[in-house]
Amino acid sequence: MKKILFSFLILLISICSSCEEVVDLKLDTAAPRLVIEANIVWIKGSSGNAQKIKLTTTTGYYEQEIPIVTGAKVTISNSDNRIFNFAEIPNSGEYGCTDFVPKIGETYTLTIVYNGETYTGTEIFQSLAPITRIEQNNEGGFTGKDIEVKAYYNDPANENNFYLSSYKYSNEATINYNVDDDKFFQGNEFFSRSQKDDLKPGDIIELSHMGISQRYYNYMNILIGIIGNNSGGPFQTPPATVRGNISNSTNPKNYPLGYFALGETDMRRYVVE
Repeated sequence: MKKILFSFLILLISICSSCEEVVDLKLDTAAPRLVIEANIVWIKGSSGNAQKIKLTTTTGYYEQEIPIVTGAKVTISNSDNRIFNFAEIPNSGEYGCTDFVPKIGETYTLTIVYNGETYTGTEIFQSLAPITRIEQNNEGGFTGKDIEVKAYYNDPANENNFYLSSYKYSNEATINYNVDDDKFFQGNEFFSRSQKDDLKPGDIIELSHMGISQRYYNYMNILIGIIGNNSGGPFQTPPATVRGNISNSTNPKNYPLGYFALGETDMRRYVVE
């Protein structure tokens, strides 16, 4: 009986030990794809001349760093064929322009030449209903005891509008994203809201509203549904199944990830009371 009990204990210890072992799965790694973060935002009250586009590539699941792209040629052109050149900012993966001219309703085309292949995307510059006020409710959330912040705006009547809102909280690396379609509140006042349950007095919220196209709304709606509305950015870890509006005209099978969007933007900084 003692021998049986001893054997059982040895087996149990062996099973428990095996449960603690770290198992590294060998995952297939696809060839890197270009990831394009091209949000052209015209902050209300600014000239909108300074813009940046960031280029990276996909990498292996276990890699800690996201590879940046160097040596690309990046331009944006408008319907008058005026070309805005984006110069590479060394060691950043970013390409900047200081003479961009934003215009609501104008059609712009993004062109990127990288590794002998040409990527293009076209989008219309979207307008935005500005933020009219920000209100704080100390009896919000599911418990009725959470601090909740809302940013209000007046949606224009007789036109379809789409919105992207983001909330960045102090001491947090993640950003809360959300998209809205005005079909249920067209021509009325509406709002975006914070979605952080443990806000406290003194916390700082950097929030923004951006006017976006319907196609970008659909793209972000799917993306948020897959990775959640809290992330380091909409293109930080884009799923390969979500296709944006940028194509590879040289090699269509080697399509990029990311999106080319242009929109008027209202940004505010709010300190929780």
